[in-house]
Amino acid sequence: MKSQEIGTGDLPLSGIRVIDFTQVMMGPVCTQMLGDYGADVIKIERAGAGDLSRSTFPPKDGIDNPVFCSLNRNKRSVALDLRNAEQMQAVKSLIEGADVVVNNFRAGVMDRMGLGYDDCRALNPRIVYAVGTGFGETGPYAHKGGQDVLAQAMSGAIARKADPSHPLATYPIALADYSAGMHLVQGILLALLQRARTGVGQKISVSLYNSMLAAQMQEAAMILMRDAEVNWAAMPLSGVFETADHPLVLVGAFKANPLRDICTALELPDLSLDPRFANLEAQFAHKPELQRQLRERFKTNTRAHWLERLEEQDLLCAPVRDMREVLVDPQTLHNRMILKSSEPGQAAYRFIASPIAMSAAPATMRRAPPQLGEHTDEVLAEVAAKANLK
Repeated sequence: MKSQEIGTGDLPLSGIRVIDFTQVMMGPVCTQMLGDYGADVIKIERAGAGDLSRSTFPPKDGIDNPVFCSLNRNKRSVALDLRNAEQMQAVKSLIEGADVVVNNFRAGVMDRMGLGYDDCRALNPRIVYAVGTGFGETGPYAHKGGQDVLAQAMSGAIARKADPSHPLATYPIALADYSAGMHLVQGILLALLQRARTGVGQKISVSLYNSMLAAQMQEAAMILMRDAEVNWAAMPLSGVFETADHPLVLVGAFKANPLRDICTALELPDLSLDPRFANLEAQFAHKPELQRQLRERFKTNTRAHWLERLEEQDLLCAPVRDMREVLVDPQTLHNRMILKSSEPGQAAYRFIASPIAMSAAPATMRRAPPQLGEHTDEVLAEVAAKANLK
């Protein structure tokens, strides 16, 4: 399959070359964003196997794996056996002329291959060397396999729940992978900005563990500074409430007396006059009874009815939707969050677009997600041509 050029322009990262050793999600979501905004991302994959996410689900009717495709647009795939001295030399030649090297292997893997930071810096002092790991490159968990759910568990995120009676559960989307991937993007951009002033590259390191800790900065500060807990999901006037047909979410906050306004919306007596619910401390102490009354009332009418009533009181509320609803929601379409493309004779590609809207540099899919090794000959020819010019 030949990659389709879909839109051109002077994007922010035009002229930046990224050598991408990443796989699965944390690394690929980072390098995809770099590619979305103009970087030439060369994805180095294992010959015959490729990125692990290529095989997450079996192919169907010739359609590429959506999991892989969702993370790998705007990249060129080069399939190599790095045990082959000639192919390893080709990779080193690419690094000599590159701006960024990214990997998310376990600590020490790139060093053992002869592609660690010191090796790459010797080839190219301007290189920005970005590393994504599970728990950090050093320390007691450095060599432990990193994975999204493990980071959720070990960072304390899984232990947080809205109701103590609920069973512990993993967060159902790859929150740690995505957060760490975006932190990796930030680190790379910061290093490129600094290199523009100094002329010298540097190493940056991001971990799933640190990213999940950073996401809990408010909760951690409360413990560190006051030895107290804060749990935004457990606030007494917030939660997911079932109605007569569909669920909604209510956040009773940011108002002088949110309980009074909730009661007005629900056509209940003003419960804030009840000593049991008169202030936040009392509401926490009697939360089960307070929420019981709210839940019983919500069940007496439809979601649309209650959302309208809550909105009239300027209360924070929203319908609880599943992904199929979200993908066709008018706001999703208005925000241009569905990126579409097709190639002659191929099924349409449909993905979530970049969440960053730039008025002068809109992200486009210039290259469809590559087949394994699709660009090997093309990239190696570029390496050979460069060598002949020396």
